[in-house]
Amino acid sequence: MGKLINIDNGGTLTDICVVEGSQIWRTKTLTTPHDLSRCFFDGLTKASRAIYGEDDILGLLTSTDYIRYSTTQGTNALVERKGPRLGLILTGDLSIDQLRRDKAGKLFESLIGDRLVRLDLSQDGGALEMAAVKAVNALSSAGANRIVVAHGGSNRMTEETRLKNLLLRKFPQHLLGAVPILYSHEVVEDDDDARRTWTALFNAFLHPAMERFLHNAEHKLRANKTQKPLLIFRNDGHSARVAKTIALKTYSSGPRGGLEGARAIARHYGFKHLISMDIGGTTTDIGEIGDGQVRSHLRGEVEGVPVSFPLSDIHSAGVGGSSIIHVVDGRIVVGPESVGSVPGPACFALGGSEATITDAFLIQGLLDPESFFGGDLKLDGARARSVIEERVAKPLGLTVEAAAKAMEAAWVEKIAASVRESAPPKSDTVLAAFGGAGPLVACRIAEALGIGRVLVPGLAAVFSAFGLGFSDIGHQYEVALDGRDDQAYQAGLSELMEQADRGMFGEGFELDDCAIEKQLVLTGKGVDERRPLPNGSLPKGLPAAAQLTVSMTVTKALPQPRLTGRFGAAKKPVAMVSKSSRKVEGRALPLYRVDEQQAGAVAQGPAVLEEAFFTGRLDPGWTVEINDSGDILLSKS
Repeated sequence: MGKLINIDNGGTLTDICVVEGSQIWRTKTLTTPHDLSRCFFDGLTKASRAIYGEDDILGLLTSTDYIRYSTTQGTNALVERKGPRLGLILTGDLSIDQLRRDKAGKLFESLIGDRLVRLDLSQDGGALEMAAVKAVNALSSAGANRIVVAHGGSNRMTEETRLKNLLLRKFPQHLLGAVPILYSHEVVEDDDDARRTWTALFNAFLHPAMERFLHNAEHKLRANKTQKPLLIFRNDGHSARVAKTIALKTYSSGPRGGLEGARAIARHYGFKHLISMDIGGTTTDIGEIGDGQVRSHLRGEVEGVPVSFPLSDIHSAGVGGSSIIHVVDGRIVVGPESVGSVPGPACFALGGSEATITDAFLIQGLLDPESFFGGDLKLDGARARSVIEERVAKPLGLTVEAAAKAMEAAWVEKIAASVRESAPPKSDTVLAAFGGAGPLVACRIAEALGIGRVLVPGLAAVFSAFGLGFSDIGHQYEVALDGRDDQAYQAGLSELMEQADRGMFGEGFELDDCAIEKQLVLTGKGVDERRPLPNGSLPKGLPAAAQLTVSMTVTKALPQPRLTGRFGAAKKPVAMVSKSSRKVEGRALPLYRVDEQQAGAVAQGPAVLEEAFFTGRLDPGWTVEINDSGDILLSKS
């Protein structure tokens, strides 16, 4: 078995984790948002250097079996509202009010606004043709660079296809150019018109950037003699080829990687309820593991708006290490805007002029300007001080030190409030803190939430990338049943088997070599559930009003990392060794290098924990134990 490469592309940093047997190499590189393929290959080059002692990307790729890739770019694009301008053509009985209900109103204004046309399909041929052309021209003139067509009613496929054929005659693809027209039924089959339309709109918003990068990356990988295709890790926890992945399924795929890692580690350590907190550069992604399962929904939500696909329940708050912190009306406001990796926080000395929590942590003394980012990025304390003074301290009438402390308090509270809202803690909850900034504030957020145990994985800084390694190649297929008897079930099952056979053949596998799981999906008024289908017939006593859909999940297992660490295994705990200290807010604290400690090493706070890619803070009243895998358990004394 060769190497397995996992890459998690975030808004600020891109993480790389390479696994071969029991060996793990990890590294990071700055995300290059103008060209994601650059940081992709920069990361691979750095990984080859870590493995071979020199740049040898060809040697790395030719010895690799699979490359799995995830990204937060879709999540970040929606959080920051950075994407194409969408236009919408509505037909049939789908109303604007249906699309704007509940939490969707503000999002509708942000993504679509007044770029909306209602088209009457009952007109005769010539009048309809003229009206359709006028609609496309009006939306293009209003600035739309992608147009979605959505029909309300049971005949949506027929009507959308009729309009598609008309518009292709009037706007051939080679003339339409940069304004593609997309049709809701081609994205997903869903009887809920509003949900299907929003699914198509989200997919249209996310697709352009993903398409450019992924196809460019695949081309460069082939040029470097990569034998296996690039696999995209999706928000359903599975991976698939680029050509078999739609853009919307990359939404929150990076955070889902962290959740897969959290699920594996929760099972390994026997944690019944675990809240994952992945603090990256642009967002904090919050998920929940209960009894070894990722909390998810049959029909997921994107920013509170229902979509047609299942999604893990991940809440992405617009607060991270690169979130802009400023003062509005005498109050500190955190995010959701981010400086990203370019120009980055002011202390990166890459041209940034906004205050961030990274600048505040540097001022407080928590970060070492020489060893940050594995020593590859030297931090500029003077620039951090200047920006905090200008953006926060002066408007509030505070010293720079007091402003940095106030910035941290506001930042921590925003994250804690997001956790309370999305995943309320229980008495036995363990908080898993990872991402580059997670260990820095783990104790303080746990205290704010009333949580007494925090797990910091040894691979915390690249944990979402590491978590990709627990995914298999998988696809889900669904078909609505025409009846409620076994004949209808068998007909639906036969159709699914054909789809699955074609789909897995496209992945390079025979269906006989794959695992198959069947479920019955019940939807309708007051009904939204999944039931297993272990036998060859439909169960009895189904709700009369429920629409029946058979779902089939097909997976091909890939090699996965093996977890071995244990807490409390040492017969006699040993005290951690500190060779130096760090002055934090004017006080010298013991500095413990994580990689220099023995298994079973323990210490009392306050202290600073540090390894190549993350810094952790152990507050007073907390203890720490490091086990033989390098995982860290923080416990409230």
